[in-house]
Amino acid sequence: MQEFPETTFVTIQKSNAVESFPDATVWAGGPNMLYDAVTPDGKRVLASSPTSGTVYVFDAASGKQLAVLPVGKAPKGVKVSPDGRVAYVSNQGSADVSVIDLEKLTVADTIAVEKGPHNVRFTRDGKTAYVTLQGGAGIGVIDTKARKMVRVIPVPGITGPHNLDLSLDEKTAFVRDFVHNVAVLDLRSGVVKKVIKVGNGHGGIDVTPDGRYAVAGAIGDTFISVIDTRTLAVKNIEVGNGPHGVRASRDGRWIYVTVTKDNVVVIINTDTLKVEKKIAVGKFPFWVAVRGNP
Repeated sequence: MQEFPETTFVTIQKSNAVESFPDATVWAGGPNMLYDAVTPDGKRVLASSPTSGTVYVFDAASGKQLAVLPVGKAPKGVKVSPDGRVAYVSNQGSADVSVIDLEKLTVADTIAVEKGPHNVRFTRDGKTAYVTLQGGAGIGVIDTKARKMVRVIPVPGITGPHNLDLSLDEKTAFVRDFVHNVAVLDLRSGVVKKVIKVGNGHGGIDVTPDGRYAVAGAIGDTFISVIDTRTLAVKNIEVGNGPHGVRASRDGRWIYVTVTKDNVVVIINTDTLKVEKKIAVGKFPFWVAVRGNP
């Protein structure tokens, strides 16, 4: 399908599976497959299982399980470093981040952070990782060479930093909270430039690879919000019941949305900002991983 210029991977939470597109191949995974990520070379996919405290590693071509790695308590977001050497796993229940060595497929280190780490975003050069601290502290800043959290940036005006992404110039973070807000955070000054109301409940957020839009999910609502990153104007697009995961294709032409209660993946054309297609999947599709759009 033209809507999948790169192989795309969706976690199917209540089916304990990962589904690969465009072929719609379903891989058996572990309990409660939640967040996933694909390595920069496209060869491996990782998915977190918070109920078992593990991360599953799959061969991206075959879907074969390569490893099941014990990490911390209630692992949520998984992100791979730009050089593909390590993955960071946010262990929400143990207030730390596991560092997975992707060559050895072992946990190489654990980074202590503050309460409720939920997801991570690396900078393009891989020197810094920002972690959402859903316990309320804000955004943790990790020095990846030292493997240490060096400071916390408070994010006033929102409740429980949940997911985040960075602007194209990496000077601004778009932080989706646990209720219905996106904070626009200047990372240099630490100033929240604006708090934008989006749909109800928590959700994912993704800045499209061309930097045009920040797209926010809303698991307690029926629409996603598309924020113009220049003007901060918002357009809401109806997609169905319980949209959570949002990710743009590598070329920025398509937005993929996991609609948890309707058990579909919705595809939106970024040129028209209209729904192009809905694809039926298993029970409770949650997150989307796209090579080239970490």
